[in-house]
Order: sequence, then structure tokens, then C-alpha cells
Amino acid sequence: MNMKITESTAPINRKKDILSTLWIFLSLNYILCDVLSNMESSVLKGLIGGNVAGIQMNQGFLLAAGISLEIPFIMIVLSKVLSFKANKITNITAGILMALYQICSFFMGTAPSLHYIFFSVIEILCNLIIVFYAFKWIDSDK
Repeated sequence: MNMKITESTAPINRKKDILSTLWIFLSLNYILCDVLSNMESSVLKGLIGGNVAGIQMNQGFLLAAGISLEIPFIMIVLSKVLSFKANKITNITAGILMALYQICSFFMGTAPSLHYIFFSVIEILCNLIIVFYAFKWIDSDK
């Protein structure tokens, strides 16, 4: 059997690849932080009771949480497929929004745990890197 390996005809855009990879990294950090948070006994008890640190775990809250978590997931794809201008604007907007969301999370419920602070610092920094990277991106960059 003779297999021929050929290059794709699609142009490689390193900026898009880097942005998409940063969103993958962020998504995994968000998920892992949530998994670890759910291992705390106070959170487990609150989840069972439907109230975690004064936050009602109702349909509205869960929908809002789902929407906020969908942003980095959709950015993985959008960073690869959007045109230059739309990509730049969308990455800057989503990066700022998610950084603000993470900063505001410190002021909800009880005092954040050590693992939450650790992941939040990484997540905020990564969002700011995305914003900076997209802001500095010029159309001629590949």
C-alpha cells in the first residue's frame, strides 16, 4: 500500500493557532478548578442542599454559569475560523469579559480557597495575554 502525504492547501496562521491553543488551556483550567472545588466538603454539602455559600443553585444560575463557560469553548473554534478583524475584536472582547468575570467571582459567596486563587490567577493572566496578543496582532502577521 502506497500512502502519499501531502500538505494541506489551507494557509497556516500561527496567530490563530496560538489564540485557539490559549483558549483550550483556559477551558481546561476552568474545568479542573470546578472539579477540585466540588471536592470541598462545604461545596458538596451546599450542592446537595441547592445553596453554595449563599448562591442558589437554581435553573437561572446554572444557565448563566453554562453560558459563561461556553465562551472559552466557542473561542477555541472562532479563533481558527474568523477573519482577521472579527477574530481580533472577538478575542479582545471575550478575553476582557472572561477576565472581569473571574475577578468578580472573588466577591461572590465565601472567601476563595487556595486552589481557587491559584487557578484564578492563571486564568486572569491567560485572558490578559489573549487580549494583549490579539490587540498587537496586525493583518500582515501570519
